[in-house]
Amino acid sequence: MSSLVYCTAQFKPRPGKEAELFRALQLLEPNAHREDACVQYTVTRQISSPFAEGTGFPIVFHEIWSDMESFEAHCQRREIVDFFERYCKAEDGLAEDWNVCIYTDEPENFDAPQLG
Repeated sequence: MSSLVYCTAQFKPRPGKEAELFRALQLLEPNAHREDACVQYTVTRQISSPFAEGTGFPIVFHEIWSDMESFEAHCQRREIVDFFERYCKAEDGLAEDWNVCIYTDEPENFDAPQLG
């Protein structure tokens, strides 16, 4: 098991704004990749396949951070805060809705070794 934090950030663009929102999200990638604790930070868009016909938000960020402290520090960076203010929370923003969730690969009540 690990201290890794897995984040899935989903975005539903306003009608006609999918390409513009996707481009805005792509602009966040380079600086996130410069953060020491960033393991993965990739924005993706939904595509069609007869083998994956589920529904969901059409734009999804897949993130992996080395630990919770690093994930939370990333979320407080000015660039990230400004993105959510400008593109999500603003009445004229590009996102109609968004959903950010974090996950762990450790089972509940994992009996981790005690160090020290």
